[in-house]
Amino acid sequence: MRFLFWLLVLSWSVALLRGVVRWMLRESATGRRGPDVTSSSDAVGMARRLVRDPVCGAHVAEVLAIPLRDGAELLHFCSIACRDEYVLAGGDKNTKKLAASG
Repeated sequence: MRFLFWLLVLSWSVALLRGVVRWMLRESATGRRGPDVTSSSDAVGMARRLVRDPVCGAHVAEVLAIPLRDGAELLHFCSIACRDEYVLAGGDKNTKKLAASG
């Protein structure tokens, strides 16, 4: 009976050790380390930045907006519908009227 008890404890220990090693390898493969002050402050600053949708005029957080590059300009949209409306309207000239009235 003692032999079975120690065999069970040993097998649980090995399983726990394998899990810890697997977790450490996964963390090192993704390149994550402890909290980095500069990267977290950049993420907070970026999350607070609002951009304006050129079609409907809504303000959206930059990290949630749908980007579209139109020539040299990067535009941000609140939804796929607004982005599609911008593309169908033919770009900058027609959407300025939409944003002013919306």
